[in-house]
Amino acid sequence: MEFRYLGNSGFKISEIIYGNWLTHASQVDDDTAGKSIHAALDAGISSFDTADAYANTAAETVLGNALKGERRESIEIFTKVYWPTGPGGKNDTGLSRKHIMESINGSLKRLGTDYVDLYQAHRFDYETPIEETMQAFGDIVRQGKALYIGVSEWNADQIRAGHKLATELGFQLISNQPQYNLLWRVIEKEVVPTCEELGLSQIVFSPIAQGVLTGKYVPGQPVPEGSRATDEKGGKNMISRWMRGDILAAVQNLKPIADELGLTLAQLAVAWVLQNPNVAGAIVGASRPEQIASNAAAAGVTLEATVLAKIDEAIGSVAETDPALTQSPAGRVA
Repeated sequence: MEFRYLGNSGFKISEIIYGNWLTHASQVDDDTAGKSIHAALDAGISSFDTADAYANTAAETVLGNALKGERRESIEIFTKVYWPTGPGGKNDTGLSRKHIMESINGSLKRLGTDYVDLYQAHRFDYETPIEETMQAFGDIVRQGKALYIGVSEWNADQIRAGHKLATELGFQLISNQPQYNLLWRVIEKEVVPTCEELGLSQIVFSPIAQGVLTGKYVPGQPVPEGSRATDEKGGKNMISRWMRGDILAAVQNLKPIADELGLTLAQLAVAWVLQNPNVAGAIVGASRPEQIASNAAAAGVTLEATVLAKIDEAIGSVAETDPALTQSPAGRVA
């Protein structure tokens, strides 16, 4: 496993980050989730990403239980706040001071830790003054409940405003968590340059586009049984955007490139996002423990310029690059 600094800080995280969106306390049982987390540790992964909204707080509990007994200083735990939790009352959502302060306490209890390494604003809150939000985050840092603060799916202007306030309030805003993959590149034109200027890194989710970049969906053929594309509870809707024939054909064009490098298509996709110097880590999930070692093998892979050019040619015009698309198509709670 390789490790990278997160933003303009001395904080290192693993290039491959284990995330439990969509899986823990929902798609997989707790025993399988625990085995997957330990498989991640065995693969050298030290960074774990979750959120209070995943499975309405239950995913944090699963992660916390699985990490019991691990040396706390040797792992990095990330969680998030914004989406509705609990019974969904009037103050159970957003980035108000009330919701943030109550949410961090709940997350710490569920995770079984005194602090999280990174606490992230899961989306931008248009209904709460950003000054209120950043003051609350600053207080949480000063209380020792979070070491660093990040955001998720904020656009360039929002990141700039948040960074300015954080600096004035005496703490660091060091990361953004967007969707980023071969098919979804909207952060490249505005978000990445802004973050490079201000000293933030990207922690990217969906590096394999919800499984589409594994190549298991072949144009003109039935979707595999048990795949996300058959999940009527939500998975099917989440990846419907990627299931166009031209996109699936472009993904198949990547297979000879991956074969030549001795990589799976998934490993190629994860390695590709890690070539961006502003990306500190890629979040991968798993429904089975054996998937972890394969994904982790993408760490440390270098793709030469000629390979990157071949990849761009293979994908062609199906990649989305419009920076006006500030929210990912992968689902509202990602």
